[in-house]
Amino acid sequence: MLLLLLSLLLLLPLAVLLWWPRSRDARWSWLVCLQHRVAWGVLRWAAAWQQKRLAQSTLHAGQSQQQALRRCLQGAQGPRCPLRGSTDISTFRNHFPLTKASQAQEEESGGQPLSPTSNRYHGEASLQATLLGLAALNKAFPEMLAPGGTARVTTSSPWPYPLPWPWHALGQVSPTGAKDPRVLLLEALRSPGLQALEAGTAAELLDVFLDLEAHGEELAEAIAAGSPGAPLPRRAAELREALEQGTRGLALRLWPKLQVVVTLDAGGQAEAVAALGALWCQGLTFFSPAYAASGGVLGLSLWPEQPHGLYLLSPGAPFIELLPLKEGTWEEATPTVLLAEAQKGKEYELVLTNDASLTRCRLGDVVQVVSVYNQCPVVKFICRLGQTLSVRGEDTGEDVFSEALGRAVGQWPGAKLLDHGWVESRILDSSEGSAPHYEVFVALKGLRNLSEENRDKLDHCLQETSIRYKYLRFRGSMGPAQVHLVRQGAFRELRAALAACPTAPFPPEMPRVLRHRPLAQCLQRRVVS
Repeated sequence: MLLLLLSLLLLLPLAVLLWWPRSRDARWSWLVCLQHRVAWGVLRWAAAWQQKRLAQSTLHAGQSQQQALRRCLQGAQGPRCPLRGSTDISTFRNHFPLTKASQAQEEESGGQPLSPTSNRYHGEASLQATLLGLAALNKAFPEMLAPGGTARVTTSSPWPYPLPWPWHALGQVSPTGAKDPRVLLLEALRSPGLQALEAGTAAELLDVFLDLEAHGEELAEAIAAGSPGAPLPRRAAELREALEQGTRGLALRLWPKLQVVVTLDAGGQAEAVAALGALWCQGLTFFSPAYAASGGVLGLSLWPEQPHGLYLLSPGAPFIELLPLKEGTWEEATPTVLLAEAQKGKEYELVLTNDASLTRCRLGDVVQVVSVYNQCPVVKFICRLGQTLSVRGEDTGEDVFSEALGRAVGQWPGAKLLDHGWVESRILDSSEGSAPHYEVFVALKGLRNLSEENRDKLDHCLQETSIRYKYLRFRGSMGPAQVHLVRQGAFRELRAALAACPTAPFPPEMPRVLRHRPLAQCLQRRVVS
């Protein structure tokens, strides 16, 4: 019935267009306007329906999770599922103990667990996230979905579910099916009235702006040439002028009406978001339509006007449990809790089960409950467990190291951190004749060389942040962290190497800790200082 309705909505404008006695240009403009209205009407109706379903499911979170578990078990009936339709939570937990993906598996799949398996589009949850995200954005930024108001500048989309017809009809300026990022960027640059800028992830958008600065003259010449019969010399001049004024605030100089940047939240993106917000996209709102992991869409983003990174954990599929943590660790006897049992202010590790693997997989993603929507928690991402280094049993985590690195970079004049990765010295055989230590690779903006004084500051900041690290350094059991500056594009090439793996998941997640020598050497070969 829904497909029939959509077909009628699409055929009606065409029939009227053929009958209406107007000039060709006037008829085409009228058709575009009508298609936009029809597309937005369909999306608004679908979003309202999803909003109603979400309200009902979150009001009865326990019952909704029972239904999600039942669908999960029914979808996996067979030798892997001994429960045969039982949805008792205690029985389910007894039959399926918690499992944890190995760090080696995480890195081979781009930082995400291989189990549960990853799908780019995960059915109803992804559709719900896309529709509700579009509705929330339209409410906060009404002009975003106006014809020609949005452009995507990467080949990947931040929206978890594809909506090809409505999205094209809403007037996105990006060419349909374009595979070359340069083509997408040129089309966006030709459109000075953009209200929203889209990219698959913040790291990809960072690459776009770095390329824009590196190849600005080439892009300006391409814009000046334009398409046959439609040169744009004035727009090319505006691009050159915007680039000459520097990095800070570049996006708003190129697109004065720009309001929001849409990217998908995936692990390892915090530094890219911070760099974009401080430099190129200064003054703009960042919005992610979902919190996604390798098993599917886990959280919904419904509040663009609130601080970036707040997500509602949905009680629908996939089935989510929360593992309570105390001071960042989990005790063996601690049972998981359901969404309705989560406590405000507490930290939990996400546990995911879907019908693809039927494995209660500890994802390693740690979240903190900041508020409650009906009976379901609203959370913010804290850190990733397993992203730790330990050369002498010190277990320095991603959050501790990132804090220390941030302090150190803050003391490097003119430097802005774009990306980083770190590795144990044994992986690169760099500790021969010296104490084991960390090898750190950084990408920076505003600093071309690292002095020895700058390098030493990271070691001092690590000692201030981690008592255990300071103790081992004092005893001489560990050597000072070695810092290396890599050239522009090094981390993009690392992400490409990770994405080339056949088991690479969606969304792409950047591992900070590199445990395989070929990946560490990928950065080592690109060191410039």
